[in-house]
Amino acid sequence: MNEIKFNDSDQISKIGKTLIKCLTLCQKNEDVIVLSVNSGMKAKNHLANLGIVPGSIIKKKKEAPLRGPLEIEVKGSKIVIGRGIASKILVNCNKECNI
Repeated sequence: MNEIKFNDSDQISKIGKTLIKCLTLCQKNEDVIVLSVNSGMKAKNHLANLGIVPGSIIKKKKEAPLRGPLEIEVKGSKIVIGRGIASKILVNCNKECNI
């Protein structure tokens, strides 16, 4: 069985793997690409009307304290969505993970 071993942490960032996480876990002012929306049909249609569809680029602008709503930017428009629906939006982050 072939195993890949890394000698230092710099080689890990060269792999180019992407990080998939929900929108609530993204950093502020980070451009992310929407991969999917894991919700019911009504919520998917509502988000699609707002421009949040798979393949669109969104940016998390602000988040309210104590698990409040998020302000995001979609195609130049600022939108505020609840944290519950934001947690169902899976995005692809371009930055490396700091785990």
